[in-house]
Amino acid sequence: MNNSVDKVLTYTIHEVAPYINWIYFFHVWGFQPRYAAIADIHGCDSCRAYWLTTFPEEERAKAAEAMQLFKEANRMLNQLDENYHVHTIFRLCEANADGDNLILDGKLFPLLRQQIPHPDGSPFLCLSDFVRPLSSGIPDTVGIFAASCDGEVELLYEKDPYKRMLVQTLADRLAEAATEKMHEYVRKVAWGYAKDENLSIPDLLREKFQGIRPAVGYPSLPDQSVNFLLNDLLHMEQIGITLTENGAMRPHATVCGLILAHPAARYFAVGKIGNDQLEDYARRKKMSVEETRKFLAANL
Repeated sequence: MNNSVDKVLTYTIHEVAPYINWIYFFHVWGFQPRYAAIADIHGCDSCRAYWLTTFPEEERAKAAEAMQLFKEANRMLNQLDENYHVHTIFRLCEANADGDNLILDGKLFPLLRQQIPHPDGSPFLCLSDFVRPLSSGIPDTVGIFAASCDGEVELLYEKDPYKRMLVQTLADRLAEAATEKMHEYVRKVAWGYAKDENLSIPDLLREKFQGIRPAVGYPSLPDQSVNFLLNDLLHMEQIGITLTENGAMRPHATVCGLILAHPAARYFAVGKIGNDQLEDYARRKKMSVEETRKFLAANL
């Protein structure tokens, strides 16, 4: 199916808060993943006290810190919920693969392919591998998306470094959480390729659903200049997102990328590429090799 119209979904904070992946929140604050389990504990004092006892004596002070941070994060979420929202936009594009390119609603969308041999001899992957080829004569669908927390959120608590970091790290998680909720809607309703999906939020966060949602900056989509192509198709300004001259998104708490539905689609790292692919990619993007090299420094 195809319906190449931008659709905006705006959520309240409390609508997306259940979709927050707390592991990444706690990681930013220097906590290992096991401490994020506090998010799964019932809020009563006895449950929390018991949770502390599951840690060795020498780790309980750290666990108590995590518990306090989680309490303050939820208090902040409740405050943000009074005035702020999280916005998403997506588009289902008519799509085909043409070699290492996607064609999305008639626009060329160049991609990168793995180039370093795998020890097990497995094939070199490109995201276009998971989209029906142009030579089939049959159109496929690829989703594109962006999500962002209200820009004003990042400006809060300028004179309170702790609260400022707390609100900024929460804003990042809220943008990702809204993307998770939007993607669920796309799979089950808008695109509808998984109408009967019935996954718990923990299973969603473990990516048990069909398909993948690679964001710009992921190892399979490392080129930040891709944001310009996505913006041409998606008009992200509709939800308050702007791009710098280097393709960075503003506000900071923003994410964008692709939605692929193929059951075999999986994440991978492009890794290091040679000058031959760099030059070919630059040609396909109609950019100079020097300019392209700046965006792919980590892959060269």
